[in-house]
Amino acid sequence: MGFVSYSGPASSFPGMNQWKSFEEIFNANKSAMAATGDTGEDIGRIWNAVNECAKIGVEERVIFCIIMQESTGNVGVATTTNNDGHGTAGLMQCDGSPGFPGQHGLSQDQITSMVQAGTNHFKQNLKDFGDADTAECIYTALREYNSGSVNKSNLSDGVGATASYVSDIANRLLGRTN
Repeated sequence: MGFVSYSGPASSFPGMNQWKSFEEIFNANKSAMAATGDTGEDIGRIWNAVNECAKIGVEERVIFCIIMQESTGNVGVATTTNNDGHGTAGLMQCDGSPGFPGQHGLSQDQITSMVQAGTNHFKQNLKDFGDADTAECIYTALREYNSGSVNKSNLSDGVGATASYVSDIANRLLGRTN
């Protein structure tokens, strides 16, 4: 199923009661991760890393959907540069994250280190907007994670970053793949 475009304030995006389970979302994306060159072990270690890093206080579904949006689950994703000139690396393409460009067959520690860096970064975004496990807080924090700033009246205002970022992750939370 293709992506649907959402825009406007967080209330215009799908509620958490519509989101699929972590297991459903993960299973729907296994083939996409494998297509990046990830080994079966890499994919299993992503599952483990997401479950471990969720203990930081971020939902597994959200962590995993950020991973799929940022890197398609490719443990060997290239490091990019953000608008501030900082390298953004790893599964969650996060400033300060370790990265392993072009590598697959990584250890659990290597994969967990990438997910932990991104989850810690996103947790700070959640704290900026009340640190609540609500769709409004999560969608708003996603906008900040991607662009560094937020227009609460339109979460599809990317302010120079990916305009569809929050909408894309909302679709992923509903179990859609691209």
